[in-house]
Amino acid sequence: MKFFIDTANLEQIKEAQALGILDGVTTNPSLMAKEGITGHDNILKHYIAICDIVDGDVSAEVVCTDFEGMVKEGEALADLHPQIVVKVPMIKEGLKAIAYFTKQGIRTNCTLVFSVGQALLAAKAGATYVSPFIGRLDDISTDGLVLIEDIRTVYDNYEYETKILAASVRHTMHIVECAKIGADVMTGPLKAIEGLLKHPLTDSGLEKFLADYAKGNS
Repeated sequence: MKFFIDTANLEQIKEAQALGILDGVTTNPSLMAKEGITGHDNILKHYIAICDIVDGDVSAEVVCTDFEGMVKEGEALADLHPQIVVKVPMIKEGLKAIAYFTKQGIRTNCTLVFSVGQALLAAKAGATYVSPFIGRLDDISTDGLVLIEDIRTVYDNYEYETKILAASVRHTMHIVECAKIGADVMTGPLKAIEGLLKHPLTDSGLEKFLADYAKGNS
């Protein structure tokens, strides 16, 4: 399973990259605004800065909601850098845009997916990635992990090449469960990724090793 970090914070991206496990980055207008990145030109420059840090795919989201606007914006984003994947919302006009981008050889990430039907349409249109938002489903008392499992079943049934990118990952166990189910990619915060490092027996074991070493060299 590939690991993407979901942020626009360059320091967090660098930190994740330094771990040696980072495969890409996802971001969106809300995450950009959180980092104080506003204005069209500044946002484009920030995408390039992200691409300069990581080696993998960087999802850059369109903000238009009409087909022509999405196409114009998506083509401009794709021209920014070879690592850019155009992020398109799962709406009717977005589906049309994904089909268009697919024919043009532009890679896409279909975002805001909350059902198997939506994921099926995205795959039919040729999306490179589909992003089911598991955390937001959990927020409304629906098991987001079941959606990942169901999409996996459908994609395997028909050998779709679209990658399942588990999005809105909130915590470490989301990552573990996504790996068990067979998500191709997960994207989440640095804190959730670093949580995989932690285990109390690792901490106590290291503490004992160091204590024994200190005794033997005192």
